[in-house]
Amino acid sequence: MVDSESSEFPANRWKILAVMSLSLVIVMLNNVTLNVALPELSTDLSADNSELQWIMDAYALVFGGTLLVMGALGDRFGRKGALQIGLIIVGAASAWTAFFADSSSDVIAARALMGLGAALVMPSTLSVVLVVFPPEERGKAIGIWAAMAGVGAPIGLLVGGWAVETYDWEMVFLINVPIIILALIAGAIIVPRSKDKEGRPLDMRGAILSVLTLGSLLFGIIEGPSRGWADTSILAAFAVSVTSGLMFFFSQKKAEYPLLPLDFFKNHRFSIGLIAIAMAFFVMFSFMFMQMLHFQLVRGHSPFSAAIRFFPLPIGLMPAAANSDRLVAKFGGSNVISVGLCLVATGLFLFTLVTVETSYMQIAVTFFLIGLGMGLTMAPSTTAVMEAIPESKAGVGSATNDASREVGGALGIAIGGSVLNEVYQSNIVVPDSLSAQSGVISESFPAAIKIGQSMLEAGNPDGALLIQSARESFIDGMVAACLVAGIVALLAAIIVKWKLPQDMPASEEE
Repeated sequence: MVDSESSEFPANRWKILAVMSLSLVIVMLNNVTLNVALPELSTDLSADNSELQWIMDAYALVFGGTLLVMGALGDRFGRKGALQIGLIIVGAASAWTAFFADSSSDVIAARALMGLGAALVMPSTLSVVLVVFPPEERGKAIGIWAAMAGVGAPIGLLVGGWAVETYDWEMVFLINVPIIILALIAGAIIVPRSKDKEGRPLDMRGAILSVLTLGSLLFGIIEGPSRGWADTSILAAFAVSVTSGLMFFFSQKKAEYPLLPLDFFKNHRFSIGLIAIAMAFFVMFSFMFMQMLHFQLVRGHSPFSAAIRFFPLPIGLMPAAANSDRLVAKFGGSNVISVGLCLVATGLFLFTLVTVETSYMQIAVTFFLIGLGMGLTMAPSTTAVMEAIPESKAGVGSATNDASREVGGALGIAIGGSVLNEVYQSNIVVPDSLSAQSGVISESFPAAIKIGQSMLEAGNPDGALLIQSARESFIDGMVAACLVAGIVALLAAIIVKWKLPQDMPASEEE
């Protein structure tokens, strides 16, 4: 419960939710804003492909790897303190990067530090929401939290596109600072202190093993597509993850005060809720990863213009997530989640009809349908997870929920990207005049488009043939990846309907 003289929930809890939502958006923005700045950053800092990859991965690896530990620290020492410290870390690292970073190594280090701060922030936001709202309002509050988590990525693409086109790559980092200052001031004033009242000691063995398990798993998933799944470092990462995961499992069974009580997983609301969230983010991140390339390189839009075209997705997602509690009360959680996943699957299967000539209006309708389904999936799944745990473990429960998002999203990008690349490479036709560059063209869709455009500028008609073949091959790969993602969403819908305990609709209770 919240530390206060009164046992009542704070009267300003909806304002507290607004601050938590703002803090959450900061974390979600930093997951994707840098994507659109990579070309400029590469030129300015002379970063090669490997360094660019690590600029992106450093944030995700540290963030996902330390989530459980940071959630536990919030439970033990105070969630408000964890939130504030996390925001300060993200803000300070962002400001330093914008003003002082002059090499790719500087940016990689800063991104890793920002990931650490984000791992303090994200679990704290949801755990604070859990403890400041009474049970009858939690569904609505968590729905709004989930809506903000869902729209953070599309907004991040828009903000990143605007910053790069209007200013430069430094603005992608600098824009964090005023938003974080606002969240810090508002949080200091209105967010109450809360923590585990029993003051249980931190499970250090479990904390170290959780970092090893999640960090090595995410490393293997993220680096697998670029290094090759049979690469020694990738196989070693998965071996470390499995070994440390087993050690974590047995340590939690024996620990007097486990970091993550394994009994939580016996509750189907918790375990199936996590599966639904992981699969939903598998689909969402896989889909968004492909669409930025689709809009920019197939349809020729700028980063900002491409990001705007994502907006039918959050327009569908936000109201669905924010109002899903009403549907859950009427039809039951498992029904709402499974219908949401079926809508996502339907949108993805419709997307398999997309060609190079398909109008944007048809694509926009599909985006809206997928967003609607995501909203109906994420909010009730998150509510199911959080209602299955005691308030004393709100931080760890929130971190587990967040970790499932990260692992699911990373898997989505890795598997979706691998499917896309396999189909692209098998379909691309390289003109005979470019046989010397066939390796680069087959391995990289952006490189194929760039080479084709250079040839056109030089007056070589083979450039047009290459661009046409590359675009058609990319669309074929995207369609195949959407088919895989649609099947994943459909399987998730079946699992949820089959295994998630059915909430009794309010009308039946009466």
